Amino acid sequence: MDSLQHYGTQLLAGAGLTLKLTLGGYLLAALLALPLALLLYRRPRLLTPLARLYVSFFRGTPLLGQLFLLYYGAGQFRPELQALGLWGLLRDPFNCALLTFSLNSAAYQAAILLGGLQGVKAGEVEAARAYGFSPVQLYRLILLPNAYRIAFPALGNELILLLKGGAVASIVTLLDLMGQTRRLFSQTFDFTVYCYAALGYLVITSSLIWLWHRLERRLMRHLQPAAPPPTQRLALSH
Repeated sequence: MDSLQHYGTQLLAGAGLTLKLTLGGYLLAALLALPLALLLYRRPRLLTPLARLYVSFFRGTPLLGQLFLLYYGAGQFRPELQALGLWGLLRDPFNCALLTFSLNSAAYQAAILLGGLQGVKAGEVEAARAYGFSPVQLYRLILLPNAYRIAFPALGNELILLLKGGAVASIVTLLDLMGQTRRLFSQTFDFTVYCYAALGYLVITSSLIWLWHRLERRLMRHLQPAAPPPTQRLALSH
């Protein structure tokens, strides 16, 4: 307990940075995943190969390698990045990690959302077209709401995977939860700090899962069977 009080401030600071990276990267990825999924679903001739290449690259290579490629590789193009005004952004390890997490998660979210789009019942689409829905109305009122409903559990899993995979950010000197843990261990050689870090990840993960399930139940409450009225419940009990 004394060691927990000693490490608590640093570990809490690291947990805050971990949440910042995870949630920020996830939300930015969600913005990019939607147009990617629509490209893969609509399959325009010119842009579909690029979208497939993007998704294949980020799903087929390790997150750590992507982070190294951006963080260490950006320095090889410093003059060009300075000319574009991007060097100040990419020389910051936090920005590199956030961008890497966003690009990586966008590929997974796009694949998940594509599955949701393909899972929408054809009859619903045909009925909407029969009612004269425009393409924009079809996507806004039928396809996207149903696709997100289908994909919602898997999107929650992606958030948890990004949280745990985001521990690689400590490799590029960021003091997230794992980075603080490594720093404290190098100073004290007290192995219990890793136990506290594992407990911290467990608490964060469990909290996010609980919140996601609550949000899922709230969004899907119209699909759950309604409770019978009191008189009917009384009749059923007899």
